[in-house]
Amino acid sequence: MSGVLSGTRNALNPLRQLTIDQLRQRTSLKWREYPDDVLPLWVAEMDVPLAEPVARAITDAVARGDTGYTAGTAYPQALAEFARRRWGWDGLAVERTALVPDVMHGIVEALRLVTEPGDAVVVNCPVYPPFYEFVAHAGRRIVEAPLGEDLRIDFGTLEDAFRQARAGGRPAAYLLCSPHNPTGVLHTADELAAVATLAERHGVRVVADEIHAPVVVGGARFVPYLSVPGAENGLSLMSASKGWNLAGLRGALLIAGPAAAGDLARVPFEVSVSTGHLGVIAHTAAFRDGGEWLDALLTGLDDNRRLLAALLAEQLPAIRYHPGQATYLAWLDCRALGLGDDPATVFLDRGRVALNSGSAFGTGGGGHVRLNLATAPELITEAVRRMATAVA
Repeated sequence: MSGVLSGTRNALNPLRQLTIDQLRQRTSLKWREYPDDVLPLWVAEMDVPLAEPVARAITDAVARGDTGYTAGTAYPQALAEFARRRWGWDGLAVERTALVPDVMHGIVEALRLVTEPGDAVVVNCPVYPPFYEFVAHAGRRIVEAPLGEDLRIDFGTLEDAFRQARAGGRPAAYLLCSPHNPTGVLHTADELAAVATLAERHGVRVVADEIHAPVVVGGARFVPYLSVPGAENGLSLMSASKGWNLAGLRGALLIAGPAAAGDLARVPFEVSVSTGHLGVIAHTAAFRDGGEWLDALLTGLDDNRRLLAALLAEQLPAIRYHPGQATYLAWLDCRALGLGDDPATVFLDRGRVALNSGSAFGTGGGGHVRLNLATAPELITEAVRRMATAVA
């Protein structure tokens, strides 16, 4: 496999700039969890070089010895400007933001602001597995509201879950994944407004995980939850982590709607001060100066979605795949292959391709796998070939 990417360098597409040998030199989780004969298309890391504006900001900071405690409002200011340019949203108020170490820790802090131990948190399953793990660790309990057959929010099911969560008059929260991971669904403005209406009706507080917001297909537009009518008491978590591959440079923002500013004021000091200074510098540079790089990435991801769909139709037509409008993740329905609840094990053992097991995503995930599209097209082609061989 050492030459699989040879001759594919493309200055405009970050997904075509690294060879397999270069990628295997990485020490992060994606490339170190499995042996070298396995193609890792699982955890949400991208196979890209660091965007030049981000790399420059970090190296300049290191050259200055600027590695102390973080300060100032450059990060939320950069995100607010990005939101105006990309989403046409000018409602991100810098004074209603708080630094948090990363999105998932920020979610836990948000849930602690609006619920108490033992209270319910509603999620739309199948959904990002850490939702279950972090909510349980925070002492809250999950109430599932499964997505509909079309993989979109089923509002009848959601309302039933809200009623269950609020039984006995206890506080409850709704952990909204927007865009949705693993399906790649991009919620519409009407859907988000309907969420706000239901949440208000039932007294449920909405906490939106919007980490994948920058990663949308060409022609589509992400709608921030806090921008829709009725969402004034909502809380949102955003960062540049997914859009620019910065998971190892932690730093996120907890954003409050106008009616939730008082909640935000209760974020403990030790939470914000735990955010890494270099992480804040990196995320700020990404939102401020990384737009051109992001556009090139999004074009490459569009190509990869089409490629995957074509390869599956040709080699694994029993797998159902509906390309999403957001994220760089593909949700594959493998139930027709007859591989049981965990087809990822079969693809790993027989095909040496590492995918995420759908069972970890909650109800509705069995028989599915999640595939990471943020890699070179040659690796996607090889992965599908191996998957087809595994079930031949």
